[in-house]
Amino acid sequence: MENNTPVIEIRDLSRRYGKLDAVNGLSLKVLPGKCYGFFGRNGAGKTTTIKCLLNLLRPTTGSVRMFGLDPGKNEVAIKSRLSYVPDQVAFYPWMTVRDTLEYLASFREHWNRDLEDDLLNRFKLDPDQKTSALSKGMRTQLALIGAICPEPELLVLDEPTSGLDPIVRREFIETVIGAYQSGDSDRRTVFVSTHLISEFEGLIDDFTIIEQGRELLAMNADDARERFKKIRARFAKELKLDLSGALQVKQNGRDVEVLANGNSAKLLEELKALQPEELKYESLSLEEIFMASNLLKKA
Repeated sequence: MENNTPVIEIRDLSRRYGKLDAVNGLSLKVLPGKCYGFFGRNGAGKTTTIKCLLNLLRPTTGSVRMFGLDPGKNEVAIKSRLSYVPDQVAFYPWMTVRDTLEYLASFREHWNRDLEDDLLNRFKLDPDQKTSALSKGMRTQLALIGAICPEPELLVLDEPTSGLDPIVRREFIETVIGAYQSGDSDRRTVFVSTHLISEFEGLIDDFTIIEQGRELLAMNADDARERFKKIRARFAKELKLDLSGALQVKQNGRDVEVLANGNSAKLLEELKALQPEELKYESLSLEEIFMASNLLKKA
């Protein structure tokens, strides 16, 4: 694959269930070597989109491409180059952890045994334990090991840390996904759908936020942090402010918090002119941008 060929390309995708448009005219592009965040509330259409990518659902209209190929016509070629972890995982209950990994490895041309042993130790999974005895979090851990050991070109993760305790979540995100990408940073790509946005903050390169199946915001993560700012000001007395260009203004007595959408310099000048006692600003985190994105519909 040429390095400029998108790993994922979605054009005007719609998927309808009866009269319900679960996905409605969605387009996005994921380039090789990126960690791409796919954000939205429950029911926004994230899982439906992923199922269309994997040929588990057929689009009503529009098109999807993986590695430049049509999933409906090249399913085996595509799936040999990726790993997928759904939000709900299940295994054959009579198999042990070791049996399950051997079974998964049998479908792969490549399998990193050293990585498998390392992850089993890191997650403290007993290779001889039956999968039927595993907790939800342990099943998720096993699925993640099975996804990463083939060292695929693409990891498709749908709420990958669901059921994991906070310590294991943090280690998985920072160490496991970080190590996966650093192993071949130009080739290995992650497409992650999650509501735990803050935990992926340092990994996400680009993202799309969807609402009711439509794109609400799609940006490079660094550009988004530059565009969206939070300004805090404190005045000697309570003032009646008119900041019409702000995305949101919250006032509590003498304290004011302003959200800026690309116009922070202008808003800072307006606030400075009112001679505040304190004035400071900072970039929004990706989670804060996600929380504020519903304001874009009203702006």
